Amino acid sequence: MKYNLCPFARREVERNSIRYAVFEQTKVKAVLANLVAECEYLDSHPDTETTLCILPRGFEGFYAYLDLVALASELLVEQGYEGHYQLASFHPDYCFDGEPQDDPSNYTNRSPLPLIHLIREASMEKALESYEEPESIPERNIAFARRKGSEFFESLLTRCNPSERN
Repeated sequence: MKYNLCPFARREVERNSIRYAVFEQTKVKAVLANLVAECEYLDSHPDTETTLCILPRGFEGFYAYLDLVALASELLVEQGYEGHYQLASFHPDYCFDGEPQDDPSNYTNRSPLPLIHLIREASMEKALESYEEPESIPERNIAFARRKGSEFFESLLTRCNPSERN
């Protein structure tokens, strides 16, 4: 919020319209079932704008997590949610394809725990329409991350994760 990496988040935080769902399951099938349940929840709760699906266990490995995200994307299509919801992915070890692991740009998609952000597509489209040059958001975030550097973001993530505090 403080650094405005997602220019659409502040409004939803202020409106208290973000749902935080902790998925305790460690099996892919159970997590996918929970994801569908979250889509159903959003379908029946229009005042809830978005869900952050938090995965505290079982998906610490980045590539296993990416496999889960790919399956989740396929599942949304199979369940008829394509065009209704989209996924954004965040992981402690997030690394963009073609970037070195230590490139600060990776921090734009890093989080204290693995999570899948379930986003209403109609709301995202509406938000993008009101944002000047939305295609510049990723480039702006990457430039900001590289300016601040990895140590800056490591410090932020450590402060967010109680298990890593002194």
